[in-house]
Amino acid sequence: MNSLQIGPVALSASQALFYLGFFAALGCGWWLGRKRGANPEGALFAMLVAGGLAARLAFVAFYFAEYRAEPWRMLDIRDGGFLLLPGLALAALVGILHARRHPAVRRPLGIALLVGATLWGGGSALLGALERGRLLPEVALSDLDGKPVDIRELDGRPLVINLWATWCPPCRREMPALQAAQQARPDLRFVLINQGENAEHVKRFLQEQGLEVQDVLIDGGNRFGALTGSYGLPTTLFYDGQGRMLKSHMGELSRASLNRELESLTTE
Repeated sequence: MNSLQIGPVALSASQALFYLGFFAALGCGWWLGRKRGANPEGALFAMLVAGGLAARLAFVAFYFAEYRAEPWRMLDIRDGGFLLLPGLALAALVGILHARRHPAVRRPLGIALLVGATLWGGGSALLGALERGRLLPEVALSDLDGKPVDIRELDGRPLVINLWATWCPPCRREMPALQAAQQARPDLRFVLINQGENAEHVKRFLQEQGLEVQDVLIDGGNRFGALTGSYGLPTTLFYDGQGRMLKSHMGELSRASLNRELESLTTE
């Protein structure tokens, strides 16, 4: 399962684990520091802000060429473009400086961070282990002409599957990035599986938007998303050449964040 459905809201499993770890750290820090008057809440929020800012700035700097044409996208964090190590480094530095200035907060802050990191890191490792290696599901799909397609017929190339719908704004925004990657990376196979709509509607949408993407398939019953635990759109799934899942990404992809995912895919 790579996402959770909470009422009308879909949340990626990785985001859910991060929030769980952070709020567990807040609760633990408050519990341990309440008698000493040394609640580490301020330090934890400062670490969160500093770490997030460093992770985003590092990502933008590394993939600056992808943002040059549309610089405003640097501020659009919906693409999930963050580099973990720079973020963790600055967050740790902020925590250390806060602990040096406020000795009473050291113990509750340290234990809170240990609890939060264990939940987030341990949960992420378990999620990755469960996700990796899952094979492509057997689902009845068809192309835009109504011809049945077996997605499990592989050609040896790594496979990128994007689950999308025409009514989904982030799906529409990321479509040009997927089209550009499909044209630029013949060593990879890109398949765009529409969820729950009919072929004529999808054809009309692609024509109106001037999109020339290939390998667009129809999953009228939303079966592919259900069988892969993908409850939010858009979701992009990454498979190796033998059809084993390597990772997933729920949410919009920019050119920069998609390129990062593709680099990871080809490395693995």
